[in-house]
Amino acid sequence: MAARLRAFYTDTVIPALTKEFGYKNIMAVPKIVKISVNIGLGEATQNAKLMDKAVNELGAITGQKPVITKAKKSIAAFKLRENMPIGCMVTLRGNQMFEFLDRLVNVSIPRIRDFRGVSPKAFDGRGNYTLGIKDQLIFPEIDYSKVDKTIGMNISITTTAKSDAEGMALLKNMGMPFRQQGA
Repeated sequence: MAARLRAFYTDTVIPALTKEFGYKNIMAVPKIVKISVNIGLGEATQNAKLMDKAVNELGAITGQKPVITKAKKSIAAFKLRENMPIGCMVTLRGNQMFEFLDRLVNVSIPRIRDFRGVSPKAFDGRGNYTLGIKDQLIFPEIDYSKVDKTIGMNISITTTAKSDAEGMALLKNMGMPFRQQGA
């Protein structure tokens, strides 16, 4: 079964973007390529159990097994040695990506306390968007009673958009709640 957001993209978002930007070919319409979710755990150098919890929670949130990222070089000031585990990440594509984005936009983001919209300034100049989340408790998959420490994460949405304006229009049509300018 196809993801609900994928059907919405083909039925609603493609015609809206074609009309807005005047694309001649349907393949020129920007689309989301992948979503990367990354957790960086500097404290994992002292406490190895933190890494296991982060991996389990990220797996529950995304529905895919995370890859543990390791330090590239040693830094004595941070008590860090080469190849020490310092984080975990997941790259989502296809239906899992659309399912995750659907849950993120419609369930998780509205649960953020004092939420007024995500920043429209977090584009990288090529239409890709990065969102920082301060704690994992906004995801309904996380059991509040089992969390010892809140962990932040970065969510990067990679698109085929040529500019930030195209990327913003794509994400806005997909339901991303951007903050109003001047608010």
